[in-house]
Amino acid sequence: MALSSRAHAFSVDVLMGNANPAKRKLKDLEEDLSSETRTEKAAFRRSQAPEKKTKGEITLSLCEEARGETGEIQVDLQGSELWKRFHEIGTEMIITKAGRRMFPSVRVKVKGLDPVKQYYIAIDVVPVDSKRYRYVYHSSQWMVAGNTDHSCITPRLYMHPDSPCSGETWMRQIISFDRVKLTNNEMDDKGHIILQSMHKYKPRVHIIIQDSRFDLSQTPSLPAAGVQTFSFKETEFTTVTAYQNQQITKLKIDRNPFAKGFRDPGRNR
Repeated sequence: MALSSRAHAFSVDVLMGNANPAKRKLKDLEEDLSSETRTEKAAFRRSQAPEKKTKGEITLSLCEEARGETGEIQVDLQGSELWKRFHEIGTEMIITKAGRRMFPSVRVKVKGLDPVKQYYIAIDVVPVDSKRYRYVYHSSQWMVAGNTDHSCITPRLYMHPDSPCSGETWMRQIISFDRVKLTNNEMDDKGHIILQSMHKYKPRVHIIIQDSRFDLSQTPSLPAAGVQTFSFKETEFTTVTAYQNQQITKLKIDRNPFAKGFRDPGRNR
């Protein structure tokens, strides 16, 4: 039986749940509360999630950590490519009773000093570890031969001859320690750096703020404060009385300007 248009409209409203206005309001209220609850839950989850750093923030954090106690002062190793070539095959430095100069020599460029303050710049050479080494020819590499005791030798501090000098002057030049000599003479009285043969060492560069209470030019030693120290992995070396690795011998002859006579094919080596 066909319904009238008025009856049909009424039946549709009943089926859709719209016939009772109170029910419609209750349904709308429930939907609003559900939406607010979802929003609050989402905000809570966002507040509990770990904060993500941008690439720039991460880089800044790493830079601050790497800088450590050195503040704004930067020390760059000069001739680092040559040092790396030696380091790849195992750098050796000859030590003698009379003293032998290092090649390559330690040369650095400094940035970030206070232009008007006075600084001493010095170098010393300290053990990398407490091991003694020997060279194994069939494998062409250095091997640990046992333990050693470095306590009997206090590291000597070699003060750069231009010390003390203003920060402005230091930053204008390349600071070279090419006059440093290495010796195995424990009784040396010439200021050479005393080392033991067949041990691994690394040079360290020290930047020291001048303090009127201490005259470091007369008694070169590291003060308890006002010192910043820098070292470079590629400058580590093993001390020898004669070169063990033939590749080191060849590279020293090829690159050392004082070895010109060894490069002359007409001269009896």
